[in-house]
Amino acid sequence: QVQVVESGGGLVQPGGSASLSCVASGFTLAQANYVIGWFRQAPGKEREGVVCINTYGGATFASDPAKGRFAISRDNAKNTVYLQMNNLKPEDTAVYYCGAYESGPSRKCLMGMDSYKYWGQGTQVTVSS
Repeated sequence: QVQVVESGGGLVQPGGSASLSCVASGFTLAQANYVIGWFRQAPGKEREGVVCINTYGGATFASDPAKGRFAISRDNAKNTVYLQMNNLKPEDTAVYYCGAYESGPSRKCLMGMDSYKYWGQGTQVTVSS
């Protein structure tokens, strides 16, 4: 029943921006205690966390570089979480995944992959000139 689906990937020029979408179904973002997180997996590397957002809109970044260039937001009316990526670099090239897990009324979300019970299929982001 619970499902998350990513979209918005594609070819982006270095220094450019992209916005990824994660559409949730089976629960309502505005009401349910679900965390949505963004992860990515570059070729030949392990999947890593990027940023997550909790029920109350609070974000947790997995790294300082991500905090400086990326932003997470949600549109409750569309039941969608977005990942805004600015000043993209070739090393940002990866398959980007969104995940979800049900939490209690916590002020923070967790970036550990083991916390996430539901995953999308991923969307490819390629940063190249």
